[in-house]
Amino acid sequence: MRSKVLLGLIVVLVAGLTATGYVSATPSSGFHEVNGDVYDDWEICRTRAYGEDGFYQVGETTFRPVIAFESLGEDSAAAYSLGEQFAAQYPAPLLRAEKIFYFVRDRVNYTSDKEQFKHEEFAQNADELATVIDKNGVGYGDCEDSAVLLAIMYKGAGYRSAIVVGSDHTAALVYLPDYKKATALFELEGEPGWAWAEATGKNNPLGWVSKEYVNVELAAYEIGEEAVAPLEPPAVPSTAVAQVGGGTSPQPFPFFSIFALLWLMSLFRRRRRVR
Repeated sequence: MRSKVLLGLIVVLVAGLTATGYVSATPSSGFHEVNGDVYDDWEICRTRAYGEDGFYQVGETTFRPVIAFESLGEDSAAAYSLGEQFAAQYPAPLLRAEKIFYFVRDRVNYTSDKEQFKHEEFAQNADELATVIDKNGVGYGDCEDSAVLLAIMYKGAGYRSAIVVGSDHTAALVYLPDYKKATALFELEGEPGWAWAEATGKNNPLGWVSKEYVNVELAAYEIGEEAVAPLEPPAVPSTAVAQVGGGTSPQPFPFFSIFALLWLMSLFRRRRRVR
């Protein structure tokens, strides 16, 4: 009986993905459900951000965006290839960075997971979203979907990139020390020159950041080729702080002591950020 129920749930999930223009795209093709959560081929939970097997592996003080690693290294596919295409088409680094940002901003229509997948949370990896955009010209997702896609495309295009989180939001960072159009550049672990990439508002330019994320410490993780596996995030978190007018002035509040609590309370739900 349990196996029949599980099979039925998987069928419903696949049907739901297909109805919204989403299929289990490269590289994940084995979604399955365990105790109400949906897992992918790597046994990473797509419906939960926290825990050793959550898609962001949120712990008590830090996080590790493991879902991004599903689209790097040997698993590089559609999203990384898109970044490479932008690198070939736009040799000027700053223009290329803007073009990638506007591609994601304009091609991903902000849609809540509840509306799209009937789950409070359902994270897509970069290749799944890129594949749908390639097929239909447009995709649908929320802030972590856009952030992960941006981070992977930037890596494919030759940039360093990171994912950053606040208490109820996530975005990408791209290393652009010479970018003068940014509202503020961030220091990541004391290294200045990181621009905020906030693609969930249709009027946002690259480098615009909401004032609520200026002068506060944010948790950040620079992405690279890492093992896709359930594990505990590093004990010492990386931090990103906005640099305005040549200096930094983070407000002294206990961000990391309340980070996990805020995340769990919000269930990773975000409001759309529009400039």
